Amino acid sequence: MSDATYPENVQPIHFLRPILIGGAIAGAFDLTSAFLTFGWKVPLTVAAGLLGASAVSGGAFTWILGVLLHFTIAFGAATVYCLASRRLPFLASNWLVCGMFFGIAVHLVMNLVVLPLCAFHYMGPYEYRGLVQGLLVHMILIGLPISFSLHRFSRWS
Repeated sequence: MSDATYPENVQPIHFLRPILIGGAIAGAFDLTSAFLTFGWKVPLTVAAGLLGASAVSGGAFTWILGVLLHFTIAFGAATVYCLASRRLPFLASNWLVCGMFFGIAVHLVMNLVVLPLCAFHYMGPYEYRGLVQGLLVHMILIGLPISFSLHRFSRWS
């Protein structure tokens, strides 16, 4: 198998490190925020999105599954942001503003797409305070770590 050749002015970006670091930090911040806001059973609720409402009364395995699903979503969000930066390079250079808008996008996708499609079929009603808190948490604790990790850790080879 031959190595890919690139023109001199086009070099590949390595995204593994920004995806892993940004996804891990965003996932840890978001999970910590959820623990502080909703308590230690949050991973059971996350797992219930896949397994159904009975998972809320699950045990250690269900709790661990919820944590793994939570971090899978965080790494998925980091992957989307990093891959989007291939077509939109300003996502890395304008990481502060773009990260905050990405956090808003993550919040909207989670609440308007993922939650209605999960086993709970959750579709509201949404309270103003919860909406504002969710937007701020996603902007600061998810969007910014992901965008900053791309800005800081993506390297041109």
